[in-house]
Amino acid sequence: MKTKITKEMKIDEALQKYPKVIAVFMKHGFHCLGCAAANYEDIESGAKVHGINVDEFIKELNEVIEND
Repeated sequence: MKTKITKEMKIDEALQKYPKVIAVFMKHGFHCLGCAAANYEDIESGAKVHGINVDEFIKELNEVIEND
C-alpha cells in the first residue's frame, strides 16, 4: 500500500488534493478546516490537538482515497 497522505502533509494540502477526506476530518472533530491553521498545520499536529491517534487517522484517510 503506497501512502498518499502522510502525517507531515499540511491539512489544507490533503483537503485540496483529496476532497473526499473532508468527511473523515469532520468525523474526528476537525470542524475548523477553513481556519488559518489548516494552511500551515500538518496532520500530525492537528490530530494531537484533537486527541486522535495519528497513525490510525492516516490509515483511515488513505483508505478513503484508495477506495475512490
